Amino acid sequence: MAKLSIPGPIDPYFLQYLQQSGPRPLTKWLHYLTVYSRELGPFRTRPVTFLEIGVFRGGSMPFWRGYFHPESVLVFVDINPDCADLEIEGTHVRIGDQSDPEFLARLVAEFGPFDCILDDGSHVCAHQITSFERLWPHLTDGGLYMVEDTHTSYWKAYGGGYRQQGSFIEYAKDLLDAMHAWYSEQDTAFPFDPRAQSLSSVRVYDSIVAIEKRWQPDPPAPFAASNGALEIDRTWLAKTKAGARDDDTSR
Repeated sequence: MAKLSIPGPIDPYFLQYLQQSGPRPLTKWLHYLTVYSRELGPFRTRPVTFLEIGVFRGGSMPFWRGYFHPESVLVFVDINPDCADLEIEGTHVRIGDQSDPEFLARLVAEFGPFDCILDDGSHVCAHQITSFERLWPHLTDGGLYMVEDTHTSYWKAYGGGYRQQGSFIEYAKDLLDAMHAWYSEQDTAFPFDPRAQSLSSVRVYDSIVAIEKRWQPDPPAPFAASNGALEIDRTWLAKTKAGARDDDTSR
């Protein structure tokens, strides 16, 4: 087996699997193993419902089946009808287009909600965005949505290009803004975005965007701790924003 040089710590499972992999080809970028270890590791200790968009030659089915809890529900989606024959014990394969809202709705009705979603499908930016927008509401609180191979956001053939509007990377930048909408003092240019209530973090790696969901209906609140006493001021953000508007002479 080729000697692996992987940046960052990885779960021993991944190295063990690669040394004992079966005949099904598994194609990934080496540095993804570090990202998987960091992002998906917390989901290993309990049964989860996992969805991967993209089957290709089926190599990721045994890969993920051995990684997650044995009682997990593992769902795999592909547009190619031949992929239905690749289903193995402990997995479910469904055939459909990831950019088809009706197919995604049927998928959610059958298996949702999902704890982890991994988009390794067409890599077309418009498809990635459609899948995210349709499936995000059906991700569990505390769940994780990962989009792989986001370097296609820089390839014109996939709807990308440097700072090309409509690419998934530019969409992820918009999610960063949405996550910080609590703090906006520009109500016209940057009004409150309700997505802030569910966006906990948007973590960007080389070619992977990992988006964590945690429901937070109320604005963030600072605290002050002194001599064992804890004070939480839930009005601070509103007062600060109001003061910033009053003092803003740039408009």
